[in-house]
Formats: sequence, C-alpha cells, structure tokens
Amino acid sequence: MSTPENAPSSSGGYPQAAPPSRPPQRPSVPPSNAPQRPADRPLTATAAQQRPTGPRPNQRPGQPTLVRPAPKAKQRRARLIVSKVDTWSVLKMAFLLSVALGIVTVVASIVLWTILDVTGIFDKINGLLGEVAGAESGGFDLKKVASLGQVASFATIIAVVNVVLLTALAMLTAVLYNISATLVGGIGVTLTDD
Repeated sequence: MSTPENAPSSSGGYPQAAPPSRPPQRPSVPPSNAPQRPADRPLTATAAQQRPTGPRPNQRPGQPTLVRPAPKAKQRRARLIVSKVDTWSVLKMAFLLSVALGIVTVVASIVLWTILDVTGIFDKINGLLGEVAGAESGGFDLKKVASLGQVASFATIIAVVNVVLLTALAMLTAVLYNISATLVGGIGVTLTDD
C-alpha cells in the first residue's frame, strides 16, 4: 500500500524533503555598545571559588556550621651577621645620647639640691657639724660651700666631660669592632617573625 508520502513523484522518484531550517547564529563577539548580560560575562576568580551556601550533605539540621581555621603561616627565620658598623653613625648616636645624659645629670643635681634645701637637710648637717667640731668651727654653713650655683656649675662641667669621653669611647669601640669583625666574621643575629 502506498501512502502519499511514499508515492513516487512525477519526476519518477520519491519526493525530496527540504532540509530543516536552522535558527540564526549569534555573533561570537558582542557589539561594543551592547550591555553584557550576566550569562555572557566571564567568571571571575572569586565567582569561580564561591561555594554553595546551603547545608553540607552530611550536616544534621540544627547543627552549627563549623569553619576550619586557616593554617598558620610557617615561621620564617633569617640568620644575619653584623660584619661592619659605620663609625660615623655610631659617633652621631653616641654624641646625642651623651648630650641627653648630660642634660639629665644637670637637671637631677639641681632637683636634688632643691629637695635637700626644702626638707631642711642642710640645717641638720650644719647643726651636726657644729656639735662635732665644737665652738671652734665658727658656725660651718654647708649652703655657702655648696650653693645652688656651684652645684649646677659642677654638674655642667661633669656633663661636658662625659659628652667628650662617651663619644670618643663609642667611636673607639666601633673601630675595634670593625677590626675584630674582619678577623672572626662579626656577630650573628637570628631574626624571626612574630
């Protein structure tokens, strides 16, 4: 039995079927003025690394989500050797520190003299020396021998001498360290991260 579809055509053969029409293809590169849809945008690194936010498959309902702490970074260590010290920088630092120490010396001596005067220590010392020496001492007065001006002048002289001596001693120490470091290699220091 022949059906109209199977029936031979007038041209002597079976009818020819037309090929299926294909939908028009999208261009591979969108026009520059067209806005990108979310599906057309490439995935960024953060979007690719995002995990689903739902409960895990083996997690029971009502159980809090446990988050693993990030692994601790390995502690780094660096071994360094102090092979040379700059004598000019040592000289500058020693000079500044010795000047600061000199200022502290002068201020401390003035404050100490003032405290001794206010508390009446000088009068007690004068009375004690008068009792020990007797009437022949002629009334010794410690405030005249060690007045505030004399104490401040003496402290200033000591501070200036200390500045010169400490600066020279620090520079000499730096030179000696450099000489010994060329012979034995210097002092080793190990630095680590906290």
